[in-house]
This record gives sequence, C-alpha cells and structure tokens, in this order.
Amino acid sequence: MRLTADDYQNGQILLIDKPLEWSSFQAVNKIKWTLKKKLGLKKIKVGHAGTLDPLATGLLIVCTGKFTKRIPDLQGQVKEYTGTFQLGATRPSYDLETEIDATFTTDHISDDLIKQKTAQFIGEVDQQPPIFSAIKKDGKRLYEHARKGESVEIPTRKVTIHEFEITSINEMEVTFRVVCSKGTYIRSLAHDFGKVLGSGAYLSSLRRTKIGSYVVENGISPNDFAKQYE
Repeated sequence: MRLTADDYQNGQILLIDKPLEWSSFQAVNKIKWTLKKKLGLKKIKVGHAGTLDPLATGLLIVCTGKFTKRIPDLQGQVKEYTGTFQLGATRPSYDLETEIDATFTTDHISDDLIKQKTAQFIGEVDQQPPIFSAIKKDGKRLYEHARKGESVEIPTRKVTIHEFEITSINEMEVTFRVVCSKGTYIRSLAHDFGKVLGSGAYLSSLRRTKIGSYVVENGISPNDFAKQYE
C-alpha cells in the first residue's frame, strides 16, 4: 500500500539502504524531492538519524513530518557495521578517500594475532575522530582544515564498542563485524587497530547493517523509493 501525503506529514520512519558514493544528504534530498514532486507537497520536513560517509553503504533511517522529532532518540541507538580493513598501509582519511601515505611490513602478522588484538577495543575506549570528518573545530568542519593542510588538535572522546568480531582473514584483508555506540568512527577503529598490530590499517569497505532494532534487510534504495510513485 502506497502512503499518502498526509501519512508523510503525520510522520514516517523510512529505512533507506544508502548506495555507495551517495552522501547522506543526497539520499535525504532524493526522498524529499520524491515526496514534493510526486505527492504534490509544497513543504515537508525530512531528516536522517545518523550520517553515513559516501564511501559507506547501508542503513540510513530517514524521518518525515512530525517524526523528525524522533531523530535524536534514533541517533542514540546502538549500531552494527560490517566491513573490511586493509593491513599494511595507512591513509590520512583512514579510508579510500585519500592516497596511501605510509606502508608497513606485515611479516609478523598472523591470524591469531589479529583476533587476539580485538580484545583491546571492547568496552569504553578513548577514540580520536579522523581529521577528515564533519566535526566542527573553530567554526569549520575538520575536513576543511585537512584539505587546506592545516594541523588541528582533535580531542579524543569516549565511545563504547560492545562487540568486535573478525569474521574472515584473506591475506592482509580483514573482514569484521562491530556493534558500537553513537559517535564511534569505524575509520578510527581501523587506524587504531593497525597501530596495535604494528602494521598500519585503513578502512576499505563499510556497511551499516543495524540501528537499534532496525535492519538494512528491510531497507530500500533512494531510487527504488522514488519508483514507487512513478
């Protein structure tokens, strides 16, 4: 059953499976454009409950109308991610956005060592967000400082990692599953994991699979959402 304009104004929670290379803003804009264009809404509030980087895919919770008031509660939910770390090198952005800036030997790395080191990250940990992030410092986003080559002191913050599981190891590509609190940067986890292994690491893929009780399997792509109203 297709929802009406009134349904969206009264409030809906939409589960969106964000595609690779889409920003969260673009995904929300696609939903908003569809509701305005296809349902004749002149004005409607649409927002998301937690940003996903363009290089990540997966669950984006989008709220419409009166349900945008629920966004702060949804943002606070525990999140689950799966993805891959690449060992043996680092990148300034901690992911594929920037080029490799250092390489490291991996001769000492074993499957047992990789699995053993996950224990250091379980529980409450101090984490430093990446310089390539949207956090504001001195009135500017951190990535704006980074792209100008400006050095910025970034304070650590406490986050909680409930589960950190290595699901497969293929040479130096490590597949993982993480369950964590709001504010956790998986890119920073990749970087810090590389540090404790003494091999360097960066995030090579990321997918958000769950937010609270909401799962990505029930999500729909922004384009498929729009097609419902063609």
